[in-house]
Amino acid sequence: MNKKLLFLITLLFVGLLLSACGDDNEVVEENNEDNTLTVLVEGGSPAETVAEETRDSFKEETGYEVVIESVPYTGVYDRMRTELTTGAGAFDVATIDTIWLPAFYEGLEPIQDIVTDEMSGDLFPGLIDGSTIEGNVYGLPTWTNSKILLYRKDLFEDENNKSKFEAEFGYELAPPVNWQQYKDVASFFGNNEDYPELYGTTVFGASSGDSVASWLDHVTQAGADNLVLDDKGEVVVNDQYHVTALNMLNDLVSTDGIVPENTMETASAETAELFYNGNLAMMLAWGHFYVPANDPNTSDVAGKVGAAPMIAGEAGIGVVPGPWYQVIPASSTKKEMAKEYLKFMYEKNELYTDALGVAARQSVFEEYGQQDKYSHLTPLATTLNAAQTQNRPSTAQWQEIESEALIPAVQKVLGGEATAQEALGEAKEIIEGIVN
Repeated sequence: MNKKLLFLITLLFVGLLLSACGDDNEVVEENNEDNTLTVLVEGGSPAETVAEETRDSFKEETGYEVVIESVPYTGVYDRMRTELTTGAGAFDVATIDTIWLPAFYEGLEPIQDIVTDEMSGDLFPGLIDGSTIEGNVYGLPTWTNSKILLYRKDLFEDENNKSKFEAEFGYELAPPVNWQQYKDVASFFGNNEDYPELYGTTVFGASSGDSVASWLDHVTQAGADNLVLDDKGEVVVNDQYHVTALNMLNDLVSTDGIVPENTMETASAETAELFYNGNLAMMLAWGHFYVPANDPNTSDVAGKVGAAPMIAGEAGIGVVPGPWYQVIPASSTKKEMAKEYLKFMYEKNELYTDALGVAARQSVFEEYGQQDKYSHLTPLATTLNAAQTQNRPSTAQWQEIESEALIPAVQKVLGGEATAQEALGEAKEIIEGIVN
């Protein structure tokens, strides 16, 4: 009897001891919980700026501290590729360029459960579609952008220029709305003896994706429903729309005085520098360039710059937008909190306007567009909402297609080495080799 009693007391003691140990373990685990969320951004970008500005308020709201990992532009791609290959769980959210989504989506967490109808209705057309692959949504947009027309108001409002232009072309000098007017205005200022150091505009011919994006803007305006690849994956890069748009750009280059001679080294940065220095009457530039163009610290023509929607081709206004998205690697161990972060940043979307000059929500465009500093947002919204505006094809091989086929084709035509039909015929064969 004493032995049984002793045995029962021993069991009770051991049970209490194990229970106490279990409680201690739970306390230790709770105290050691990693309440951090690691966010990957491009260093020096608006994504980094806004992440820094919101980290304190996110911690106040959720208790999670945001750890920001910043790398160069190409470093974002490399870090994402490494993460999705190794599954290391090194970060929980990343802000990436739209062109990388088709290559990364298989390693990303679907987020359609957090995208409400209200959110979709406030985002520009094509933004959710642009991050939707095989029925899943993989990214929430931070900002979107496209090229619009920036022009020198002082030149267009000059009475001498107005009278001369109307005498030569038969209609009033104003920001051009179509291809023909764009060429007329560019030739007028490019050959204007009153402004010997002035060019009408530029054409992007540099060896970069910027040149391809600029040409594809005009392909949409020509009437294309598909860019480079159709819905079935067939290569359509040498159809009438792609050829017509490239011929239009080549006409500008081939007409004396319209554009500077160094077309093959010209893209966005070079164009902006010429415009800011007072050497261009117009430029088709990313919308956010309007802000520095009117800043006296960066521009000699500050206060003289106006903004208008992108020019239209036969099918109307159209562009290829350049959005960025926040995504969640599937390897993250904090997916639910990462989704909370995406929703939190969506509510703070106006901060991207302060940091960059553009955002993703139409309501932000409407609010900020009423300010003089951001008056470019109204014509930019018109451009982004245009019927012909469309995304690049969703293919994981886009960067290879661009570098191996499209950039060389554009350069061959603008450099006088081949006709548009010849260069794009060659490009088609190269692309077929890539995608097949």
